[in-house]
Amino acid sequence: MSKTIIQTVQPGSPADLAGVLPGQRLLAINGHRVVDVLDYKYYSYDAKLTLTLEGEGPREVDLTKDVGEDLGLEFETYLMDRARSCANKCVFCFVDQLPEGMRETLYFKDDDARLSFLMGNYITLTNLSKRELQRIQDLHISPINISVHATDPEVRKVLLGNHRRGGECLEIMQKFAQAGIVMNCQIVSCPGLNDGPVLQKSMEDLTALYPQVKSVSVVPVGVTRHREGLYPLRPYTVEEAQGVVRQVEAFAETCLAEKDSRIFWCSDEFYLQGHLPLPEDEYYEEYTQLENGVGMLRLLEVELRGACMGAPEGMQVKPFSIATGVAAAPFLREIIDRAAGKCHTELDYQVYPVVNHFFGETITVAGLLTGQDLKAQLQGKDLGCRLLIAQNMLRHGETVFLDDMTLEELSQALGVPVIPVEQDGFALFEAIFESDF
Repeated sequence: MSKTIIQTVQPGSPADLAGVLPGQRLLAINGHRVVDVLDYKYYSYDAKLTLTLEGEGPREVDLTKDVGEDLGLEFETYLMDRARSCANKCVFCFVDQLPEGMRETLYFKDDDARLSFLMGNYITLTNLSKRELQRIQDLHISPINISVHATDPEVRKVLLGNHRRGGECLEIMQKFAQAGIVMNCQIVSCPGLNDGPVLQKSMEDLTALYPQVKSVSVVPVGVTRHREGLYPLRPYTVEEAQGVVRQVEAFAETCLAEKDSRIFWCSDEFYLQGHLPLPEDEYYEEYTQLENGVGMLRLLEVELRGACMGAPEGMQVKPFSIATGVAAAPFLREIIDRAAGKCHTELDYQVYPVVNHFFGETITVAGLLTGQDLKAQLQGKDLGCRLLIAQNMLRHGETVFLDDMTLEELSQALGVPVIPVEQDGFALFEAIFESDF
């Protein structure tokens, strides 16, 4: 079945009012062929449209709507096509480090430019055809998120396990820059592979593409205990993590002086691994790389502090507990104590750092904790009246952990409500103080 066949038409939508019917196939908008969701989103943005359709009902429909308003059409899949899987065999791929027996969807590696533009996913550029590369430039799809890892072609081939197209990244990015496309980039830094001089070259090459390369995050490789038969990788030592942070910060200061932006930032995880204090709020500029964990903890502290302003003093708070990853637990305790002081409120609470036995103790972030580790390490502990956890421990839009334990099952096992909280200081304030004001 064609993926451009209309499954439903939302009642009262512009398409419905114009007479578009389910079962029709959308061929073109204003004469432009519609292949997938990128064509659909791009060409349907304008106010006046002519839809070319196939099937029962009208063959051409003229309609007027607000600029940017959705037509109200739904197709078999969101992409109007199949999701494109990754063509690489990255030496640091986290999916390859998953244990057996998990949900099938967790093993799918996407590398789809459309998901980069529409949902912020990072892509390697290695599975784009010439037509797709040209379409990105023609439609001026921007911003686009790119997994660079190294600009040195030979090093990148090794990192991506793709000797056919792994080295094309910088050349493609130069074409995107010429087309005025904004790019946000990430570098997964691996000890001895793409740090040191290789990282320095990558930063220099990417800086040459500024302002089209708007931001670059440098994050440490995640190494689980499920690496049998994979490339020999190890986590950074404390001293090595400190070295990477110093290198990136020094180069970023040069960029700030010359380009008026740091461009490069290490993720919070690098600071935590290096036992280093997090930079202050102004360091992160626009917080462009939050999704890669850059400045996430500092912004949480800033928002929590802001939520305290104007809050009533001496609020009565029932005892509670928080479960989080080993890395962030001390910082979280620190900012909550500071918030309680600002509100002149006594808090009876515990922050429990949960060791990740499921993936391995080297994985210390909250978002990769599983229900079984939470259950095993928190049963019998003083949890107060409720347990707060990070929302990103759960599958997006659902109440299921990575190991398929449900939120309800964990709550029953621990004997208290388990409450997921968004990564947001105001949400954390409301969850702690149960604020309705």
